[in-house]
Amino acid sequence: MGTLLIRSGRIIDGTGREPFDGNILIRDDAIADVIPAQSEPPPADAMIDAAGCIVSPGFIDMHSHSDWVLPLSDHHILLACLLEQGITTVVAGNCGFSPAPYNPHASASFSALTPLLERPLDYTWRTMGQFLDTLEEYRPAVNIAELVGHSTVRIACARTRRGVLTRKELATSLDAVRKAFDEGAWGLSFGLGYDPGMFSPLEEIEAFCRVASDYSRPVTVHLKALSVLSPTYPLTTIKAHNLLALKEMIDIAGKTGVRLQLSHFIFVGRRSWGSSKKALKMVEKARSRGVDVMFDAFPYACGNTTVNVVLPFWFLAKTPQAYRNRISRAHLKAELEAGFALLGFTYRDFQVMHPAVAGAEDLIGLTIPQIAEKWGMPPFDAYLRLSEESRGSALMLFHAYSGEPGRQEVIERVLSHELCMFETDAVIRSTGYPNPAAKGTFPRILGPLVRDRKLFSLEQAVNRSTLACAQRFGIADRGRIAKGMAADIVIFDPSAVSDTPPEGVRPAGRPRGILHVLLNGRHVVRDGVYTGETRCGRVLRA
Repeated sequence: MGTLLIRSGRIIDGTGREPFDGNILIRDDAIADVIPAQSEPPPADAMIDAAGCIVSPGFIDMHSHSDWVLPLSDHHILLACLLEQGITTVVAGNCGFSPAPYNPHASASFSALTPLLERPLDYTWRTMGQFLDTLEEYRPAVNIAELVGHSTVRIACARTRRGVLTRKELATSLDAVRKAFDEGAWGLSFGLGYDPGMFSPLEEIEAFCRVASDYSRPVTVHLKALSVLSPTYPLTTIKAHNLLALKEMIDIAGKTGVRLQLSHFIFVGRRSWGSSKKALKMVEKARSRGVDVMFDAFPYACGNTTVNVVLPFWFLAKTPQAYRNRISRAHLKAELEAGFALLGFTYRDFQVMHPAVAGAEDLIGLTIPQIAEKWGMPPFDAYLRLSEESRGSALMLFHAYSGEPGRQEVIERVLSHELCMFETDAVIRSTGYPNPAAKGTFPRILGPLVRDRKLFSLEQAVNRSTLACAQRFGIADRGRIAKGMAADIVIFDPSAVSDTPPEGVRPAGRPRGILHVLLNGRHVVRDGVYTGETRCGRVLRA
């Protein structure tokens, strides 16, 4: 590959220290030297002039679902949006769902994972090690650090996805987690708001966390509830559901000593926003007691999830028969309408990303009321019809996540907290209405929130996008500009960097100001555009 000189840049090295002027010499896939500005740099085979620009480590996406895309032959095209916003490493396998381990005898149960799929996977692997080997053969377009998903393990080992695991099923599941760790998984993820994770008792969650703690691996957790009311707990529960879910996981982390990473620390529904201060105080108090808890978040007031996320346990347990049962429908309608009123939600907050129904492409980008008008029925009936016809697989963009246009205080409060790192949490597909975070998370942090709003310093933003993330998962050779580190580097214009947010039915566009991206020393983004460079990411193994 030879040598490359990045000349005359303003270097923010990822540690949080003050920026400094200098030059960076790259040899093959590593940083060979960091040269002060006052010293003459050596000659190199190629040169990038970084005058007037910030040079930082490549960004690490703390919460990605790109592992469902990486086995596809054209994944480099689908994931170009990540590289173009400066992401060089993704932490994947989140929300309890990883592509491995896979049990072919439970293939029907794996249908729960279809919302994450661009198209069906071949599942040529069975174990985590085989999956990572497969990704190496395919040559990933980004670096990947994979987690093992609790729900995936549960499906693979228990087949019947719901209900309490038997003692034998639990033992088999815990052994599967240990095997995944031995084969390179960086941690364990939970999706406790999704089927089948939502059916797991606290004792089961604690047992899984103890295994992670024994291996000194972190757990990432999509909490049982992200709003003050949820389908997870009875409506008569006095404590805010999201705070109860947070307390449960903090208590388990305290008991087991596991490193706890709270995924997408959001407050869903307008009436949940007021719980943000208390939630942050709970995290801070837990830290003061010695619980190793941190969190990550995205800078948008919306996020992708599945159509069934608001449906209560009792209804899901009776599907598909419940869809056509008059009494069940009436009960559900009353419960949802009451819940929406108490949460500050409306059906307008639910927008279709991917309908997962053949011939329903005309629904893409529409809200539930717009679909109801198209179908000539009330919003509740339209919502339930979409759920039934997609078999719960319709992918939705839910709004009123920690804010809305003109009301960003909660989002800014979370993102500016020193314990917060950043994520996309984006399900990426070639069709449908995209999650804006897939294209704009890091440019939005660096531009509108840091440069314009001055929520925190640029050095802090870079640190929490790079080295802090690498240290959280124990990735030793990424996240810092220093001699010997991997040559994952972003060069951006601090005066121009920004996302291009969505507007109405127009989806988010390519970000501005991310000029060059190097991945393992290869020039993968030039003048803001993915070069189509040979896939040169690495499968990172713990």
